[in-house]
Amino acid sequence: MAEPLLKIVNLHAEIAETGTEILKGVNLEIGEGEIHAIMGPNGSGKSTLSKVISGHPAYEVTDGDILFRGESILDKEPDERAHAGIFLAFQYPVEIPGVSIANFLRTALNSKRGEEIDIFDFQDLMTSKMEMLSMDPVFAQRAVNDGFSGGEKKRNEILQLAMLEPTLAVMDETDSGLDIDALKIVSAGINKVKEQHETDMAVLLITHYQRMLNYITPDFVHVMLNGRVIRSGGAELALELEERGYEWARELELA
Repeated sequence: MAEPLLKIVNLHAEIAETGTEILKGVNLEIGEGEIHAIMGPNGSGKSTLSKVISGHPAYEVTDGDILFRGESILDKEPDERAHAGIFLAFQYPVEIPGVSIANFLRTALNSKRGEEIDIFDFQDLMTSKMEMLSMDPVFAQRAVNDGFSGGEKKRNEILQLAMLEPTLAVMDETDSGLDIDALKIVSAGINKVKEQHETDMAVLLITHYQRMLNYITPDFVHVMLNGRVIRSGGAELALELEERGYEWARELELA
């Protein structure tokens, strides 16, 4: 049996400043090319899990481990995890006035590659990715997320995903704040990026609702409550949650 791409073992984590425990024994395995969705209500620990995977300094791991390609990443800085192939799409992408998307992407790509990409090669690459995502080339000249709508911010995250080509994409509530049209556009972008990787890129979708899973079909769905994964199943589990609600999940936890 192949080693999982990402393996989370009995992970406990707390807010570093207050010592408040958020993750209380998370176990999860993700194989190469798989799409996993984590669903749960507010306060269940979903976004905290995404940040701990990426190495956010506001959280401290107190027990357990995170293995990426069989190696613990707990002692790695966020940039080292990014270089290793872990990408985090933020729920609330930050604005960077004065820095164009093109310059931001070129700097990120140079950092990942460890060498400077030729400006013409970069332009060709960015143009091809934007064409794939049906994006206007003018978009790349705008300042990063400055004055962007919610949908534009999320589309910018997908462009970054396409350019950086990670091995694991962690999407933290990418559907948050999107209307149905923007949701379709962003979901289609994720699917296109996944297809271009010929199924080797794994995706971890973190969401409250089933609606995004109407456009991105997960291989596995996990229910998270009180800092733990309490149940896992196939795509049908998301539909069951949509029908029965999280109170049903809470009753499962207590049973």
